[in-house]
Amino acid sequence: MSLERKNSSFKIIYVILDGIGDLPHPSINNLTPLEAANTPNLDSLAMNGIMGEVITVGKGIAPQSDIAVFNMLGYNFTDSPYVGRGIVESIGCGIDLKDGDLALRGNFATIDKNQNIIDRRAGRIIESKEAKSLCDTLNSSILLKDPDASVVVIPTIAHRVTIRFRHKKIKLSNQITNTDPAYDKVDGMGIAKTDVSEMKVLKSVPQDEDISSKISSDIVNDFSNQVYLISKLHPVNKSREEKNLSAMNCILVRDAGNKIPHYTPINQKYKMNVGCVVDMPVEIGISEILGMEIIKAGNVNDYVTKAKVTAKELQKYDMVYVHIKGPDEFGHDGDALGKKQNIERIDMEFFGTLLKELQNANVSIVVSGDHSTPCIKKSHTDDPVPLLISSKTLGNTKVQRFTESYAKNGAVGSIMGSDVLNKTLGVIQL
Repeated sequence: MSLERKNSSFKIIYVILDGIGDLPHPSINNLTPLEAANTPNLDSLAMNGIMGEVITVGKGIAPQSDIAVFNMLGYNFTDSPYVGRGIVESIGCGIDLKDGDLALRGNFATIDKNQNIIDRRAGRIIESKEAKSLCDTLNSSILLKDPDASVVVIPTIAHRVTIRFRHKKIKLSNQITNTDPAYDKVDGMGIAKTDVSEMKVLKSVPQDEDISSKISSDIVNDFSNQVYLISKLHPVNKSREEKNLSAMNCILVRDAGNKIPHYTPINQKYKMNVGCVVDMPVEIGISEILGMEIIKAGNVNDYVTKAKVTAKELQKYDMVYVHIKGPDEFGHDGDALGKKQNIERIDMEFFGTLLKELQNANVSIVVSGDHSTPCIKKSHTDDPVPLLISSKTLGNTKVQRFTESYAKNGAVGSIMGSDVLNKTLGVIQL
């Protein structure tokens, strides 16, 4: 049950730093990137705030961003199965979708002839024209063995794609396993696996006895085989080979979904007018599903523009939700120094600009993460993320820095992701 806003005079900026949580790393003096980073603006917010740590989805669950963000916005799925990231991203990139279609998230990857995965993200260096050219060829060339089945592959950002399968005679099933060995699927939720011993393309298999699940997994495997045969000879990969870039010769798929979700709109849930600054298809999909108005604010790394637009849009919205992608990618790459430097840039360009734009405005600022992506593990983990609730109404507190250690000992204690906004409303309305 959500706590409704009682005082209409205050405003909230809610910032999620993607993958911000981390563990001590030897390359930065056994500190976490947050501890090693110089963050004067976040620290100034912390001095007028209270902290705690958040288990974003559940104990023992290393979540993907989609399910984590839903929880951090107050939506959990303890009583009903989750629709899956494939559906969310399909909605986010505007694919024609209906119940019974099968939607999956995909990664362009690099594999060898024995299906061993060399790079799950094809080196990350992928131009949009390369992805579009290869997807156009796949869409025109793939002819699935099942004559009633069809597929559409949509490139989104960098190595990311969204895939939609449709069948003329049956509703396809989401009860199938991933071909991506780095992720498992439990009750529709994508969960990162940190104990994978062999990185090899998996065969999708049905998870129940329903004939539609068998048909669906067969279609996915047929698709995967054809992607390899078509893409390994594609001119894009010939060109990439000449440039010593990783081949885009595989699409790893995960997080199947087959039903369009219907959840309580966020404005109705909290009795607030909520806008959001988001960039990635998954966050755009979440915004569409929850009825948040999307605010355009530069490209994914334009932190200054995002800060200026966020401050300006508070004239229209009671709360602006901002999702900042940067830290997660450095975590996946195992680059602790890069993550530290990215955090410093976010502090200076986003939070520094934001504080200048807001000046003395009566605005509460909430900062947290969707999950931890420790550089030492190069993967999402179930480690808690720090939470800061900063408001001038709290006065100067004993908190001095926005770090994991201050969060662990903070006054908020340990809470679930789905309780963060209710906790925030309770604190700033005291």
